[in-house]
Amino acid sequence: MAKVGAQRAAELTGKSKSTIQRAMKSGKLSFEKLDNKRRVIDVSELERVFGLEKTEPKQSNVEAELQKAKDILEMERLKMRIRTLETQVHTLETQIDDLKGQRDNWQKQAQQVLLTSQHAQKQADDLQKKVDESEERARAEKIARQKRIQQNMMRMKQRSQNQNQQQSESLWDKITGRKRVS
Repeated sequence: MAKVGAQRAAELTGKSKSTIQRAMKSGKLSFEKLDNKRRVIDVSELERVFGLEKTEPKQSNVEAELQKAKDILEMERLKMRIRTLETQVHTLETQIDDLKGQRDNWQKQAQQVLLTSQHAQKQADDLQKKVDESEERARAEKIARQKRIQQNMMRMKQRSQNQNQQQSESLWDKITGRKRVS
């Protein structure tokens, strides 16, 4: 059978809790102690000693009607709360859809910017390549020009030396009175 504490035993028998406790103390009512030192009484033991009180509803018709009205009010309050939450959910879903649309537009714009940027980068790379090639040609032409100038200077130096030597020999010949045969 079921076992109950002193408070529940008092409710089942219609006696006070102190009456139940006195009966346990005097030995009139047998009980068991649980591990947590709580005393429990078997319901059949309660029925043997005191008899069980018939559990009839103690509420009057007015109290029952009041309880019914409270329940109806609570149900209506909960229905209103549900409608409010459904409205909020709908509003949030609308906002989510709007945000998704905005996100998609931003993604399209970002892709267009990326494509434009990639095209501009390709053009910049091509232009840089042309500039590099042009600078390389200019360097090569400068080097070739410098070589030609050096070669011309060497030739001019040799001519100048040859002319100086001829003039010196001619002057020497005049001084010495000799004639040269070419």
